[in-house]
Amino acid sequence: MKIDFRNTAFRRATSRSGFTLVEIMIVVLIIGLLAMIAIPNVKRALEKARLQAIKVNLRTIDNVKTQWAAENKKGGNEVPSEADLAPYFNGSKFPSPVVGETYQINAVDAAPLAVTPSKLLDIPQGGTITMDDAGPGK
Repeated sequence: MKIDFRNTAFRRATSRSGFTLVEIMIVVLIIGLLAMIAIPNVKRALEKARLQAIKVNLRTIDNVKTQWAAENKKGGNEVPSEADLAPYFNGSKFPSPVVGETYQINAVDAAPLAVTPSKLLDIPQGGTITMDDAGPGK
């Protein structure tokens, strides 16, 4: 039996190129599902990184404050200003805000605090962050 390769239906079936609408819709659906899973995780990871950066800034402020108190023979209830601490930041300046938070230096024997302008993980807007906060996911 001879096959006629000039048959139009046979040529269409064998020389098909491109994707059908159903195939494209399935790919778009799969990409959408992956995005639904990945985007919240990425946002959470970014917020965890921001919270960690704020804690690093708080530890830096606390260390600099301790160094200032030791070199200037200041007591535990003394509260240094940003200008007092500026020379101790290794030629740098006071830590810049990560998400617009404000830092409270506090007395030498008290830990510094950061007040958040917006919600950050489980810390509400206007909430305080200390350098010892375990945060979510402990």
